[in-house]
Amino acid sequence: MERVIESCKYLNLSASGVVAGAGRLTGIFCATAGGSIQVMDGARIVVNTFTPLAGQFYVIPAEIGTSLIVTITGAVDCTVFYN
Repeated sequence: MERVIESCKYLNLSASGVVAGAGRLTGIFCATAGGSIQVMDGARIVVNTFTPLAGQFYVIPAEIGTSLIVTITGAVDCTVFYN
């Protein structure tokens, strides 16, 4: 039996920022919520603004062509998982 191991790079954010260049977004875990998140690939919207719930992992399997940008408003502490 073969064992599959998935691992990702990750970055914890509590403010907007550029996470990475081209690659693959796996998802976002929200530790706290009190605002909103938007995910962009350069100037293109990947996931439009949503209000996360604390303690939730949002699966977002997206291919990023230029740059992975996460915009945070309010008091959100999240970890972005990507490759």
